[in-house]
Amino acid sequence: MIDAVVVGSGHNALTSACYLAAAGLSVEVLERDTIAGGAVSSVERFPGHRVDRGSSAHIMVRHTGVIEELELPSYGLRYAECDPWAFAPGAPNSTEEALVFHRDLDRTCESIARSCGSADAIAYRQFVAVWGPRSARTMRAFSSAPTGPGLLRSFWGLDAPDGGSALSREFLTTGDALLDSLFTSERLKAALAWFGAQSGPPMSEPGTAPMVGFAALMHTLPPGRAIGGSGALTEALVARLTATGGSVSLGDAVEAVSPRDGQWTTTTSSGRSIRSRMVIAGCHILTTLDLLAAGGHDPRAIEAWRRHIRVGPGIGMAVRLATDSLPQYSSAADASDATTGLQMLVRDRAHLRLAHGSASAGELPPRPAVLGMSFTAIDPTVAPAGQHQISLWSQWQPHTLSGGRQWRESDQVRADDLAELEADRIVAELESYAPGFGASVLERHVQSPVDIERELGLIGGNIMHVEMSLDQMMMWRPVPQLAGYRVPGAPGMYLTGASTHPGGGVSAASGRSAARIALADARAGRLRRWIGNRRR
Repeated sequence: MIDAVVVGSGHNALTSACYLAAAGLSVEVLERDTIAGGAVSSVERFPGHRVDRGSSAHIMVRHTGVIEELELPSYGLRYAECDPWAFAPGAPNSTEEALVFHRDLDRTCESIARSCGSADAIAYRQFVAVWGPRSARTMRAFSSAPTGPGLLRSFWGLDAPDGGSALSREFLTTGDALLDSLFTSERLKAALAWFGAQSGPPMSEPGTAPMVGFAALMHTLPPGRAIGGSGALTEALVARLTATGGSVSLGDAVEAVSPRDGQWTTTTSSGRSIRSRMVIAGCHILTTLDLLAAGGHDPRAIEAWRRHIRVGPGIGMAVRLATDSLPQYSSAADASDATTGLQMLVRDRAHLRLAHGSASAGELPPRPAVLGMSFTAIDPTVAPAGQHQISLWSQWQPHTLSGGRQWRESDQVRADDLAELEADRIVAELESYAPGFGASVLERHVQSPVDIERELGLIGGNIMHVEMSLDQMMMWRPVPQLAGYRVPGAPGMYLTGASTHPGGGVSAASGRSAARIALADARAGRLRRWIGNRRR
């Protein structure tokens, strides 16, 4: 018998495994896929290209301290900073100047002043002064279990000149309301709203103001690009785990987890039955509930949890491109300003609202809302010499389309598949800002919401597992009964991954929190056994 089985090899699951192994526990990670890392992995899609399967830019994990605590640079993890970290081009076929967000606040405000006016530049500086500390406290809240006292400690002492009630209201308001209260330029509002919307929900939803506010923290530490692709983080975690005695088994799907006599038995598709003292599940929460059901857990409890978990209509799709050049944005005063970070190809929030509203009805957006990333500008190692790699992310495309339409008619890629036609529109969006870009494309790989679900096990094509709406965050994620990383009625069973607090994105925070709780329970269990033996 081993100490812990970890189900799934996403970065949170691997983070849990690393902390457990570092504490001296024997750990085995089980993964159905033949590639570790889930959505934080990179593969050779095109000859000589290491292409991300999911995430591309790493933001939150650089603020959690996990990288330093696990000493991941010693296991090969290196980052190139995205600076400038965001670029919003001027209008197509115009002389309008681009908006450029540098790590340096002064340079950013200079760009805002030129493009949007001095008043908005002054307002942006104040926004960073106010929301920088607030976002740092939010990251502190993300880094521990979502309990009432814990959240209070995370935000205690935060400057609240108008009182705690006003402060809480500012956190719970919509991102759009925050933007409207600060700025006049719709271009600036749209760029920041698009940054905030990368978390999933539209900025019209309550509780999204902090998602906009997180942009202020990018002037402290901007997004990073893992050298060698997003999967370099996974590779460092696996190296760290194996160096401390843990193991990873790929291509062997878990089929059930069953408790018996204070222990757990994990059954796999290959016929293995692995006994352990604890199980940590890092897969989608609905997949985890399936495994518990197969292992005999209370079906009434499972059904009740299922009914209250919202996956949503899907968030979007990705188009991965191999090109012979970087995008040449006509509004970029300096070409390097445009390609190092996130390229915000949205000019007004109506564009975002129409896309989200369409997805809610099972329709494609009238015009794709696109985020461009061209990280070969700062990490040429992922492409052959003379070539580049571009990732285009588009929101919101629904997983299930109205009228029974299908993203693909068969397993074979066809030019007339809806997925391919939508990819054409997404590429055309970038082309409108960077004329001639389409001619640079050498290869492409399209990931519709259904493709994302099939390859990565992300149910409903939702890269955040379940919707990141206010009622499914913090102590309510994914539902209140499961929000503490434990499963009621299943001692020794723990949850991690994007389905749990703090949600989706590359943070590793839930992996660390779940491991800490599991270790604390194990220590408490040993103490109880010792006390019991003494009394006897």
